[in-house]
Amino acid sequence: MADIAAQLSTYLAGVDVDGARELEIVQERRAELSSLARKYAGGIDEAIEFLDSGSTRLLELDGDSERIESLGADAAADHLLVTTLAGRVTTLREAAAVSLGTLVTAELSALAMPDAALVVEIESRDDFTSTGRDVVKILLQPHAGAEPRALGRGASGGELSRVMLAIEVVINATDPVPTFVFDEVDAGVGGAAAIEIGRRLARLAETAQVIVVTHLAQVAAFAGNHLSVVKDSDGSVTASSVRQLLGDDRAAEMARLLSGLPDSKSGLEHARELMALAQRVEIC
Repeated sequence: MADIAAQLSTYLAGVDVDGARELEIVQERRAELSSLARKYAGGIDEAIEFLDSGSTRLLELDGDSERIESLGADAAADHLLVTTLAGRVTTLREAAAVSLGTLVTAELSALAMPDAALVVEIESRDDFTSTGRDVVKILLQPHAGAEPRALGRGASGGELSRVMLAIEVVINATDPVPTFVFDEVDAGVGGAAAIEIGRRLARLAETAQVIVVTHLAQVAAFAGNHLSVVKDSDGSVTASSVRQLLGDDRAAEMARLLSGLPDSKSGLEHARELMALAQRVEIC
């Protein structure tokens, strides 16, 4: 028994305990090699060549102090250039902000917001972007002495409409676009303010095509081409049609917008008076 135990011990000492994982290790290695071949080259030979050339280049870069210093100097020069250009952009923005605020404020005064003022703030940020390092904020001061607030927080729907129109009118003077589309720019507006909006839209239409969706007769009166969109339904299919309004048809539609009654005598008189007023104002 002692002899058998000694022989068994000798046998166990010579057994390869890792032999059972040899296949798994080989498969893992093959997977790693395949991944490297796909990532860096078209095959194993190309991957090995990339390893050799890349290792050599890495040693060159690690040991090339002059190259590192040169790259550092280039980076510093580029940072100085970016800082200088960003400063120029900031200066131009600050001047444009003052001009834009002044011109838009004048437009707002004509749009029945005589005490309101548009304020454009330019704030600096720590990092650079493709447009500089400024944060631009457009604020509305509703009346003198009030604190300017962001448009989205301190303006009503009607005020937003008039501010937007004023900005478009001012910008169009220096950066014209061929076509404007306003969808109910007169929302929340009525009376004299609506007439001023119509007049501003007519003025904008002198240099561009202006398409306006409106339910206000005061705005529609300034149209050079008045179109009516009508929705019809036969019970199964709903379709919309568009027709041009001329003469009495236009007066009837204007009366309907004013009073809800297209055949109202007083409404028709008011409509014709409004269209005549729009023509006179537009000429002026």
